[in-house]
Amino acid sequence: MTTLSGAGNGSHRPPTGAFPVASRLFRGYGPVAVLVLVVALVSVLVPSRVAKNANAAIGNYGAGGGASGPAAGTAGAGGAAAGSAGSAAAGTAGKGATAGSAGGTVTLPGKTQPCSGQALQIPGDPYSPPCITFQGSNGGPTGAPGVSGTTINVTVRLTTDQSFQQTLATLAGAQLRDTNADNQRTIQALAQYFNTHFQFYGRKLNIQFFTGQGSLSNELQGYGQAQAVVDAKTAQSMGSFADLSAESEPYATALWNDGILGFGDPYMPNFWHQQHAPYDWSLATDGTDLAHSIGDYAVKKLCPQGTPAAYAGGSLKGAPRKFAGIAPQNELYQASAQTFKQDMNAHGCAVDNFQYALDLGTESQQAANLVAQLKAGGYTTVICGCDPIFPVYLSGQAAQQGYFPEFIEIGAALVDQDYVGQLYNQQFYAHALGISPNEATVPYTQTIGYAAYKTVRQDEPAFFVDIIYLQMEMLAIGIQMAGPGLTAKTFQDGMYAYPPRVGPAGLWGFGPNQHTTPNDFREVCWSPSTVSPNNNKPGAYVQTSTARWTTGSVPSGPPACPAPAG
Repeated sequence: MTTLSGAGNGSHRPPTGAFPVASRLFRGYGPVAVLVLVVALVSVLVPSRVAKNANAAIGNYGAGGGASGPAAGTAGAGGAAAGSAGSAAAGTAGKGATAGSAGGTVTLPGKTQPCSGQALQIPGDPYSPPCITFQGSNGGPTGAPGVSGTTINVTVRLTTDQSFQQTLATLAGAQLRDTNADNQRTIQALAQYFNTHFQFYGRKLNIQFFTGQGSLSNELQGYGQAQAVVDAKTAQSMGSFADLSAESEPYATALWNDGILGFGDPYMPNFWHQQHAPYDWSLATDGTDLAHSIGDYAVKKLCPQGTPAAYAGGSLKGAPRKFAGIAPQNELYQASAQTFKQDMNAHGCAVDNFQYALDLGTESQQAANLVAQLKAGGYTTVICGCDPIFPVYLSGQAAQQGYFPEFIEIGAALVDQDYVGQLYNQQFYAHALGISPNEATVPYTQTIGYAAYKTVRQDEPAFFVDIIYLQMEMLAIGIQMAGPGLTAKTFQDGMYAYPPRVGPAGLWGFGPNQHTTPNDFREVCWSPSTVSPNNNKPGAYVQTSTARWTTGSVPSGPPACPAPAG
């Protein structure tokens, strides 16, 4: 992961007065089928287009109304340059022009400056950008699709397939069964919240929902590209600037091809984000960064090869460590798996990688076969870059076959959430430890997203309200930091200027190699007997300390987790 300013010393804490936030469902965001975020599922096709010229679509925010690119100014193109955390430098927006007017009628420029006596735009929100005031004209339409003088069009694709959602909901209970109606109500309420709390320079988010032809489940398994393209064209016809439901590689790529910002791609590798800049952003960590993070943890805490497997059970307990990695067979996911393998091999920690197909109909049988291979091979330590459903079958089959290796979770795809860990066979999962970007779990009603929703409505939001909030906040941050001349390019400039901040979902910060969050993590151990604050049920992740690490800063030495009894 890219090391950001102030990172790596183990001392990051949220600002005083921050909302207590439940750990974020690290992977992705699920505003629509919700279980989008269920997955570290990536699609099989590597995008083949070269990166487009991001400036080509930038419109008329320069003086005179020509297609001259974003107005000159400090970072963010609107004068909202970030200095140290909690402050912003004053700046002045460039001249704007009314789109389509003969001769480019010029309006008076607006002026941005830091708020007087208030450092953060939303005091108490640990991810808030610096507070900015604005007076004057925003210049009207910027030439970017979906951006007028008063609105910013944001689309959300609704899908009707429910295979992943139904599977997890069946396993986890009705509490996870958000409907499209639940998500629509929650997104609209949070849009109202951001419109009234963030600085959008006279514009407001205009949320537009549509029912797509694509199947999210198919796309997450690497199919359905044609339907995804059709759905992206629908979003384009609606004048979309950004889409909050870009939760599969096919749909995210189709949106990119049409010049629409996409939010929520599931663990795409770094080269994919580079190719798609400035259009794609996500709460799901860049797959390359994630591979380096878990590699650094494994190298520092579990290697060298042959050290005793202190956290294994049965006949494997104390045996010399032998590593196995598991990941879906999709091409983009395998790119990250190979990065992990290379990191391990470079430090004398040989690892054998295993694959499985993202097919819910066969995952149970695949798990049985894989457990038999792992057991026969004497693998003591399994590092699982899995979707959240596969370990249900894997842990059950392992327990049946009397196979209890150390299970290393990588802080992705909901696997690091208490209510997902509770679904796994607890005799097997007692041997689980690993990393998580999230702060310690708090009750669902104490999350930042829940609190924001309740300022707008008094009914109950979707179960995944906090994920929805955080993904929408990423959009809101970029809009505010871009300044009045909002385009895809100034959005990216604004994100790069955002001062790094730590909150309940880890360290946020952005740059040329960082279009996703978070950027740090902590060590966690699974405790079958500890009651989770999230749902008051037994089974919870327990942190070994308050230290947080970035890639390269993990201290050497064995894990601090207590060894399980059996």
